[in-house]
Amino acid sequence: MADKKTDTPVADIALQPYWDAAARGKLLIKHCPACGRNHYYPRPICPHCFGDKTEWLETSGEGTIYSWSVERRANPPYSIAYVTLPEGVSLLTSIVDCDFDALSVGQKVKLAFEQRDGQPTPVFRPA
Repeated sequence: MADKKTDTPVADIALQPYWDAAARGKLLIKHCPACGRNHYYPRPICPHCFGDKTEWLETSGEGTIYSWSVERRANPPYSIAYVTLPEGVSLLTSIVDCDFDALSVGQKVKLAFEQRDGQPTPVFRPA
């Protein structure tokens, strides 16, 4: 019998600090000292300059909605958004615990975590 395919992320040795921090309610991104740029999704090689000496950087937990959408036909409805962090990266995430009709581009949001498929997943709430 074939294994069931899942979308559950699997921690590997390179991302273990990310998952450990997420379990503590902290969001980590990567910083590249070679080019001075931050990147998300964290990976060992910098996508900007291909430097291989990236370092972990804890985010402030704050963000701003860059773009968002609501899927109202789902049960229950949900919102997804690109949130830009002060650290200069954007991530695709969910906006939770809010009035979907009150969301707006430029709105301040705060980091939270939800358990999804057994993994702590970063989401945001209106600030």
